[in-house]
Amino acid sequence: MPYFVLRNNTVEPFFPKTYSFSGYEDLSLVPGGADLCVWFYQAPVCADTANAANQVRGYGEAFRYLLGVLPSVVPVVALTMVCTYSANPVVGNSELAQAVADYNAMLWRESANRTNLKVVDFAAFTSQYPANELMDWKFYFMGQMALNPKLAKDFGHWWTRQLDSIALKRKKCLVLDLDNTLWGGVLGEEGTDGIKIGGAYPGSAYLFFQQVLLSLQQSGVVLTVCSKNNEADVLACWQNNPNLMLRQEHFVATRINWDDKATNIRSLAAELNIGLDSMVFVDDNPSERELVRQILPEVTVPEFPQQPYQLPEFARKLVEAYFSVYAVTTEDMDKTAQYRANAQRAEAQRGYADYDSYLTSLDLQLTIEPANAHTVARVAQMTQKTNQFNLTTHRYTEADIANFILQGGHVWTLGVADRFGNSGITGCLMLTDNRIDSLLLSCRVLGKGIEKAFVRWVLAALKAEGMRTVQADYVATAKNQQAANFYESLGFMLENQQSDGQKHYLANLDIINLEIERYYHINTK
Repeated sequence: MPYFVLRNNTVEPFFPKTYSFSGYEDLSLVPGGADLCVWFYQAPVCADTANAANQVRGYGEAFRYLLGVLPSVVPVVALTMVCTYSANPVVGNSELAQAVADYNAMLWRESANRTNLKVVDFAAFTSQYPANELMDWKFYFMGQMALNPKLAKDFGHWWTRQLDSIALKRKKCLVLDLDNTLWGGVLGEEGTDGIKIGGAYPGSAYLFFQQVLLSLQQSGVVLTVCSKNNEADVLACWQNNPNLMLRQEHFVATRINWDDKATNIRSLAAELNIGLDSMVFVDDNPSERELVRQILPEVTVPEFPQQPYQLPEFARKLVEAYFSVYAVTTEDMDKTAQYRANAQRAEAQRGYADYDSYLTSLDLQLTIEPANAHTVARVAQMTQKTNQFNLTTHRYTEADIANFILQGGHVWTLGVADRFGNSGITGCLMLTDNRIDSLLLSCRVLGKGIEKAFVRWVLAALKAEGMRTVQADYVATAKNQQAANFYESLGFMLENQQSDGQKHYLANLDIINLEIERYYHINTK
């Protein structure tokens, strides 16, 4: 039973066929071996509000019982409760509403203390539909289905996005046009003071849109600009227009010129060292959107609203579809500063003819430590998002990482800092027995040999503990070709290679070179 749903109504039509289900309100089977437990108790459909409130309180006790008997390494996703039907004749009687509110508060409270428990707001789904669409009484009376099965497809898309959010999967970069996208009007024609931003409509709608984009930037989404404009005009606007929420410092890279936008987006991806499939392009011009769709099909290009008053709903869908995430890490919040520091490093490198001298000048500080309760979320996030330097591309949740450690596995994290700034935790190595299960490094810190220093330090530590050999694998994907020969470069022996490109290695720790260059300063905790 990989995915198991505990429920109090019929919900089978809303989940994939691979899911298994409990009986109604049945806790006799606690799925301790499940890959994921879903708690989906809906508010009782009951004319007697006092009775319904008592049932809700009982559901809260049942949930706490489940948490008490379920192994802490099993991931649990609990949906909040909503009332899909109410016929309360006494408007001032809030007993059921209060019971539901207390139940939901209990879910959030429990999740604050349990890394394996995540809560998703079911009201975010149900609020999209009027009450007469949420339920179909024919299916309720015939099949005890408290949610209209006609919504199953919509629910499926929403549920998939919730799981992606919990797994910290989202797009990395938002590429933004300027004229009639971030503000109303054409800057080159109307000037800094003539564009519509803030104040009365439509400027108020564009300001609202910028506020949403600023919240995305603060949560770790990388903002860039791709606009056909005179760069000097845009820089002056950013500096002089007092109503703008987004200014030059909020964007990690810009392409403000008259080149075609597909070429500029390719250039942005190369500068940031990210894949085109991690980018979302927003532009009011249909011909520009179609150009990017045709030339760069990997880039996501949503339709832009025709009227400014539609921007808030467009922003909501943009966040929900591509950028929502269950929680943000310290690394997420510092993302803009980290990319800006990378640009400074690239500029500094051009001043050195000798690469070793450049690395020495960086004062590279590598912090290596075992994963702990504070860093498990970041490790899980990296396994979900890192593609280019990821030797096996195993995807793990927080609960998976916790279970990996509980089963005797070792997880080391790598933090990277230099004179330009702190990149945070950007690498990890996972080992079980004497085999490297996962090795990955963020693309933001690639190109400085850091990955070799990291692995050599871990191997030296294992050798000091008495380990003589270490096994490793490379599993080829469409995006990790640059890591294909990494283990050979370290001196690992290639034992065999399969037709699909998968390689198996063995390292003899008594003969492999474990020397770390002097310009890497290793800090351990």
